[in-house]
Amino acid sequence: MKILKGDKVKILIGKDKNREGEIIRSFPKSSRVTVKGLNIFKKHIKPTQGQKGSIIEKERPMNVCKVALICPQCKKATRVGYQIDKAGDKSRICKKCQAVLVSVQIKK
Repeated sequence: MKILKGDKVKILIGKDKNREGEIIRSFPKSSRVTVKGLNIFKKHIKPTQGQKGSIIEKERPMNVCKVALICPQCKKATRVGYQIDKAGDKSRICKKCQAVLVSVQIKK
């Protein structure tokens, strides 16, 4: 998965379209991410012994194809590419401005 925890993303589809947020959790096996403060749903909690019933708001995971990474340098929503340098380090790059985003921990 090319989008990782801590990345700033823009929502492309849905009720939060064109809003920006930060990835707080990623689920690579199911290709889903949770964005802080976006894709919120309300969950009703039944009262139990010693606790009142209430309605809480939580972020729900969304599919990775619905978000686009925002490049920290050019400030645009972009796709992510990979680049391997001569030392064998693999790093993520912005497809628009070719800026290095964050190094991935793969060494060859």
